[in-house]
Amino acid sequence: MTKAKITNEEALAFHLEPTPGKFEIAATVPMTTQRDLSLAYSPGVAVPCEAIAENPALAYDYTNKGNLVAVISNGTAVLGLGNLGALGSKPVMEGKAVLFKRFADVNSIDIELDTEDPEAFINAVKLMEPTFGGINLEDIKAPECFIIEQRLKEEMDIPVFHDDQHGTAVICAAGLINALHISGKKIEDVKIVLNGAGAAGIACIELLKAMGARHENCIICDTKGVIYQGRTAGMNQWKSAHAVPTDLRTLEEAMKGADVFLGVSAKGAVTQDMVIAMAPNPVIFAMANPDPEITPEEAHEVREDAIVATGRSDYPNQVNNVLGFPYLFRGALDIHARAINDEMKIACAHALAALAREDVPDEVALAYGKSLSFGRDYIIPTPFDPRLIHRIPVAVAKAGMDTGAARRPIIDMETYELSLKSRMDPTASILRGLNARARTAQSRMIFAEGDDQRVLRAAVTYQRSGFGKALVVGRQDDVKQKLEEAGLGDAVSELEVINAAITPHLDTYKDFLYSRLQRKGFDLKDVHRLAARDRHVFSSLMLAHGHGDGLVTGATRKSAHVLDRVNHVFDADAAHGAAGVTALLHKGRIVLIGDTLVHEWPDENDLANIAERAAGVARHMGLDPRVAFVSFSTFGYPVSERAEKMHLAPAVLDQRGVSFEYEGEMTVDVALNAASQDAYPFSRLTGPANILIVPARHSASISVKLMQEMGGATVVGPILSGVDKPIQICSTTATANDILNMAVLAACDIG
Repeated sequence: MTKAKITNEEALAFHLEPTPGKFEIAATVPMTTQRDLSLAYSPGVAVPCEAIAENPALAYDYTNKGNLVAVISNGTAVLGLGNLGALGSKPVMEGKAVLFKRFADVNSIDIELDTEDPEAFINAVKLMEPTFGGINLEDIKAPECFIIEQRLKEEMDIPVFHDDQHGTAVICAAGLINALHISGKKIEDVKIVLNGAGAAGIACIELLKAMGARHENCIICDTKGVIYQGRTAGMNQWKSAHAVPTDLRTLEEAMKGADVFLGVSAKGAVTQDMVIAMAPNPVIFAMANPDPEITPEEAHEVREDAIVATGRSDYPNQVNNVLGFPYLFRGALDIHARAINDEMKIACAHALAALAREDVPDEVALAYGKSLSFGRDYIIPTPFDPRLIHRIPVAVAKAGMDTGAARRPIIDMETYELSLKSRMDPTASILRGLNARARTAQSRMIFAEGDDQRVLRAAVTYQRSGFGKALVVGRQDDVKQKLEEAGLGDAVSELEVINAAITPHLDTYKDFLYSRLQRKGFDLKDVHRLAARDRHVFSSLMLAHGHGDGLVTGATRKSAHVLDRVNHVFDADAAHGAAGVTALLHKGRIVLIGDTLVHEWPDENDLANIAERAAGVARHMGLDPRVAFVSFSTFGYPVSERAEKMHLAPAVLDQRGVSFEYEGEMTVDVALNAASQDAYPFSRLTGPANILIVPARHSASISVKLMQEMGGATVVGPILSGVDKPIQICSTTATANDILNMAVLAACDIG
């Protein structure tokens, strides 16, 4: 399987399009009428202002303080890039803000402070306390980060958390709990060697000591060797606190007989000889990024009994901070915590460790393309485990309440856990699952329109993302020129470019096409022109003959034209049961609408066919289908000949005995709104519909485009269903990312 590759151009384009940066601010209240403005601002806003002035705790009720975290840096230690300055750190801080939102629904704003003076930094952050529910410090160099965090924790009454220190420490601790469990050792007995006495290293060792590791069993090394009692070179108060009486002077000496190695240092710091010298069942957390102190392959080559973790996603057991900080803050914010204390961090570590020991949900295994079960190669949960959001914050909140850190304790923990489950957008896990299935399928994807830069960018991304092989239909020199114009000149040699002039199969294609079209008014010259000059037909012929596994087209011509061309090769029309289903993703919901592509004016039997096709697409996407046949009437009122077929279609499904929920006819609000459904207790739907079958293609098109333009919905599709091979037809307005999504759907054979 090809590893994902990201170019500089792609990274810059990602941050530039569709708008500069990675997030925006959106209002959560209506702001349309004069009354709305009067309530949101003057004079209505005066009422909560006075209430908060009298009782500051009400800020958590009347403002966004209770779900708002500041991500703050001065850019003195940006990733592994060094001191890039405050402005140079902004893309990272924006990224951290969107991770907070994506993984734990925590609103976050990035703040970059242009100072290297700890006092100035501390004063600036302190002054912002009324605004935020918590402070996440990031990418501040040591030892200033220790001074800044300690002072802010002492002087502020909201959680202050330096993720480079404690985020790494929490995930490291979680992994170590399970590694020791597997090796049959206890934390109070093991000899631990830490290499790297910076922010993360010191935090790791302090947390492990808080969990029971003995001071005398922990040896810390830095670039000058072992930190021992009496050493003066390169010391500071934080290192001195962990100095031990020992004759050991080098990392090599310290590693002899060690049970655990923790590395937050540099590539290659650990040799195979050092690993050989470790105790039985050694635990090696080589967390240097981007390259570990020793690779898992190198360690396992000399010690099969080693349990190895790294900071990289392409190895098992990734020590990834995203497993910690979103959920720590989620739990802390939800109890209006004064701080994130050691007990809360330890609770987070134990909850993560416990989760890794449980059976792994199928969707997680699917997302990673392999079966996962607790053991030497799976001691830490994966970042995309859907259980994290409702398991880790609960443990953190309980610990905060037990230790007196909570201003507002949670009374009903069961209800709290349910509320956490509902916070997360299910569309993210569905799309992630589709991506994983595409990677597993490794489909050879035919991109029919190799003369379009968007298509070429999608093809390059498809291949570099590890989904499979991209086959581009076009002229080699034209493809080369357009890739170079897109800043992707290095991808020319990666893509396979195909056209009628160079394929050895053209005669076979023409014979096949003639056999299909000879009684439909096409002669041999027509067939030659279609096969040799029409890229939609040529691409369809490639697919029909197994010279590709899926097809994406339609970015340059209207869908009706493209579908007509596809029908020369495949039976992709209404008579053969094909249908177009479009997915709308909006505010955490997915709703499928059909038919958006094939049927112009379906009757009740066609509508039943479309419903079955849509239900199949829904199941492929991991949804439990609930179909509503929608109209302007609900269960017969108002009476209309136009709505009659929507009333008859469910009866057709009754006769077919299908295995999904369906009901109709009904208006859209009754289909989608649970409160509106309560007025019809006899309805067979057990909840809001996720599939809407509309009366005609024009109403489907209007609905989708209205939601896209006015509602801001993300549109995926139309997904062509009911054809023998995976074919997806894009919109002419599709972006490169839209085209890539359609390729992923084709690779998953969603239709």
